[in-house]
Amino acid sequence: MENPPKETLDKWHKDPNNWKFGGIYYNKEDKRILPPKRIKWMGWTVNFANTKSVLFFITMLIVLLALLYFSNGTN
Repeated sequence: MENPPKETLDKWHKDPNNWKFGGIYYNKEDKRILPPKRIKWMGWTVNFANTKSVLFFITMLIVLLALLYFSNGTN
C-alpha cells in the first residue's frame, strides 16, 4: 500500500466534509491510525472511518480503564 503524498493528506485535513460535528475526523480514504487533530499542534485524533484506528482507540480506552480500576483496588 502506497502512502498518499503530503498534498493529499493536507487536502483531506482541510476538507470540512471530513470533520463531523466540528471535531470528529471521518475519512474512509485516510488509512492512518492517528491523523493530526484539526488544530495540528494539539496532537492526534482517531479516524472513525478507519477500523484499525477505532480498534486502537478502544484498546487504549480498555487499558486505561483497567489501570484505573486495578490501581484503586490496592489500598
